[in-house]
Amino acid sequence: MSETTVTTPEGREEAVPQTVADDVADESGQSAPNVLRRLRAPRRPRLWFEILLIAVSYWTYSLIRNAVPEQKAQALRNADWIWKAEQQLGIAVEQSVNHTINAVTWLIVGMNYYYATLHFVVTLGVLVWLYRSHPGRYAATRLVLFATTGVALVGYYLFPLAPPRLMNGGGFIDTVLVHQTWGSMASGDLKHMSNQYAAMPSMHIGWSLWCGLTLFALATVPWVRVLGLLYPTATLVVIVATANHFWLDAVGGLLCLAFGYGVVRVWYGALPHALPRLAHPPAPRALVPTKA
Repeated sequence: MSETTVTTPEGREEAVPQTVADDVADESGQSAPNVLRRLRAPRRPRLWFEILLIAVSYWTYSLIRNAVPEQKAQALRNADWIWKAEQQLGIAVEQSVNHTINAVTWLIVGMNYYYATLHFVVTLGVLVWLYRSHPGRYAATRLVLFATTGVALVGYYLFPLAPPRLMNGGGFIDTVLVHQTWGSMASGDLKHMSNQYAAMPSMHIGWSLWCGLTLFALATVPWVRVLGLLYPTATLVVIVATANHFWLDAVGGLLCLAFGYGVVRVWYGALPHALPRLAHPPAPRALVPTKA
C-alpha cells in the first residue's frame, strides 16, 4: 500500500495510507462520498431553522393543495366509484358508522373538534418531543413526514375526490353543519379556505400513523407506546364517523407514509429508529495531501 504525506496542524508531516488519501483527494479537497456522508450524518437540529422550515413547508403545502383545481364533477364521479368499489368489497359501512355516532351528540361533537385540532396539535407535539429527546433521529423522522405529505399532493391532483358528506344522494350527514361545531376546514363558513375535494389520500391518517409509529418505536414509557397505537386507530374512526373520508382514503394515507419511510431508508440507509438517538458533533475536516 502506497503512502501520501500530509501536514498536521502542528506543522509535522506524516504518512497516510493511500486508501485514505484517495477518499479525500480531489481538486476541491472534498470527495463526493464525504459530502454525502456529512449530509446524511445525524446532527443536532437548530430551533430557528426548524420553526422556519415547518412554517414555510406547511404554508407551501396548503397553497399547493388549495390551488389544485377542485374539479367538482370529477371528484363526485370518483366518490361514486369509491363507494361502489367498497360495496363490492363488503366494506361500505361508513354510512352506518356516520349515522350511529351522529345520534350521540356529545360524542360526535367531540369528534368534530378532534378532527379539527389534534391533527395539528399532536403532530407538532411529536416533532417537539423528537427535537428535545431524539435529536439524532429528528431530521430523518421529519423527512418521513415531509415526503409523506409531498406525495399526497400528487394524489390530490391526479385523483380529486369528494368526501362522503358531499356525495350526491349518498345519505351521509355533515356532522359539523348539523351540530354547528367548528370541526372541519371544509365545512360551514371555513369551506372556502380549503379544497373540499382533496380527500384522497387522507393525511389525517398519514400524519396520525406517523405520530403513532414514532411514539411506539421511540418512547420508553409503556402507556405512551400504547397511546401511540391507539391514536391512529381513533383517528380512523373519527374521519369515517364525521363523513370526511372513506376507508380507502385511509389506505391511501398509509401508502403515502410507506413512501415516506422508503425515501428515508434510501437516503439514510436505515429507518429513523435505527439511527443514533443523540447527534454527534461534525467530523473534523479531512486532511488534504500536500503537493510534492
